[in-house]
Amino acid sequence: MNMKTAQLIKRLLHYVKPYRFLLFIAVISSLISVAASLLTPVLIGDAIDYIVGKDNVDFSAIMRYIGYLGITIAFATIFQWLLSWSTNKLSFSTVKDMREDLFDHIDKLPLKYIDSHAHGDLITRMGNDIEQISTGLLQGFSQLLNGLFTIFGTLIVMFIVNWLLALVVILITPVSLFVAAFIAKHTHDMFIKQATVQGKLSGFGEEMISNAKVVQAFSYGDDAEKYYAEVNQELYGYGYKAQFYSAMSNPCTRFVNGLVYAAVGITGALLAVSGGGLSIAKISPGLLSTFLMYSNQYTKPFNEITGVITELQTAMASARRVFAVLDEPTESDDSLLPEIADCDGTVKLEDVSFGYTEDRILLQHINLNVKNGQKIAIVGPTGCGKTTLINLLMRYYDVTDGRILVSSHPVTEVKRDSLRKCFGMVLQETWLTGGTIKENIAYGRRDATDEEIIAAAKAANAHGFITKMRDGYDTVVSEGGDNLSQGQRQLLCIARIMLTHPPMLILDEATSSIDTRTEIKIQKAFGTMMQGRTSFIVAHRLSTIKEADLILVMNDGNIIEQGTHEELLAKKGFYYNLYNSQFAPV
Repeated sequence: MNMKTAQLIKRLLHYVKPYRFLLFIAVISSLISVAASLLTPVLIGDAIDYIVGKDNVDFSAIMRYIGYLGITIAFATIFQWLLSWSTNKLSFSTVKDMREDLFDHIDKLPLKYIDSHAHGDLITRMGNDIEQISTGLLQGFSQLLNGLFTIFGTLIVMFIVNWLLALVVILITPVSLFVAAFIAKHTHDMFIKQATVQGKLSGFGEEMISNAKVVQAFSYGDDAEKYYAEVNQELYGYGYKAQFYSAMSNPCTRFVNGLVYAAVGITGALLAVSGGGLSIAKISPGLLSTFLMYSNQYTKPFNEITGVITELQTAMASARRVFAVLDEPTESDDSLLPEIADCDGTVKLEDVSFGYTEDRILLQHINLNVKNGQKIAIVGPTGCGKTTLINLLMRYYDVTDGRILVSSHPVTEVKRDSLRKCFGMVLQETWLTGGTIKENIAYGRRDATDEEIIAAAKAANAHGFITKMRDGYDTVVSEGGDNLSQGQRQLLCIARIMLTHPPMLILDEATSSIDTRTEIKIQKAFGTMMQGRTSFIVAHRLSTIKEADLILVMNDGNIIEQGTHEELLAKKGFYYNLYNSQFAPV
């Protein structure tokens, strides 16, 4: 076992630690169950010796043996059940904690990690990989524990009963171990590759399903099927080889175990026929029967242990993938930092620079001083850094150089939650959770009353279409909101923000999916909501930001112009050309 695997097992045992009482029950149950099963062959052998060679059989004595045998089997059965119960509870409790830790950890991961990894692969790690670990733990704690106790127990008893036959068993055992170890070593890499490709396949599948309309719109279906088939074939190859190699371990060890059984039988028969030869090796028919049963008990765990190799290898591969996510550094701990108790709506950027990668700086030396209640519009061509600037305000990413202050507090010196509560954010891309319309509007304020929810929906101009739906505010939104139009989804997102009444607003193309007539009403609603609140408005349609107190014109990560709409038009610079390009003939 290399250090890497030992470390992995140590981490798994860390999750088992809170349930060590269940582990204790499992160990004791296994010991008693094995002890009872070891007593069974002795009782049967004694009964055989009692019968063989006697003219008159005492049936009352035979019934006593049968009674002893029944009690022994009952003990073994009861404690075997207790072993299964404790290992089941131990396994499911352990993976429950692991699943919760993984979800909690992903929630704390920087947005950079989430953006750079396939979401389907992360979902696979949370679902399929955790289940594989659960299965491996179930197999391991029940079969391995029972198997190891059985192997050592039968060895001890066999040496006590007849050392010569025990020696025959010991001499052949390494062959079985060698076969199992050889096969296990060659299956390990296959299970690692299988788990990796499984995540890749799940990620691609999730991407295709969640974007089915785009796939069909660009007639990409055939190409997607081709790529999926290629990855699926790759998964088939690794899966087939992994399962084939691991499946070979069981029949191979069974063959070796058959040799053990045959060797014991032949050696025992020779000793019985010859009268023992050595006095220490004398053997009776009953003793031979006992020893044959012991040899069968001894070899059986090898079959079970090697049979569980498949699950163990898969579980270890899955555990590596889960711990790989758990090892990713989370956002810095801010539990000891103060909160922004009273957000005054001021924002200051001091020589801020930022790049998603170290070799490519996107924003360069941004300076900005925003006063309470100002409407700040951010415009510019695609890729100029508008959304990146918003991400920095919300501290989804940390600046590379410089600093950002909100309400005179550097954002890195306050709790993230308190910072983000200062902003109400409506994005171009809508997101609705599975639940009712009422629950979606109240997502940011779960204690809101029905009256407050309805008032927010009315302010967002969503009340009309909601009441026309069959179940009104209790209408269940399907996954992703597919049973609503894009405009309706956007209106619900706007209502969600209106309910929270944040000190500052971020509107990132918030009305881009709404028809012109509805947009006019929404803009009026926004106008009311923005009164006295600092607002950041990202817009491509420049006609929507004419009333802004300050317009920031960005290009190539720099603020190249700033001023009011009239001031920027009068300059006849970049903004002037950008604004008039909307009305130029195509």
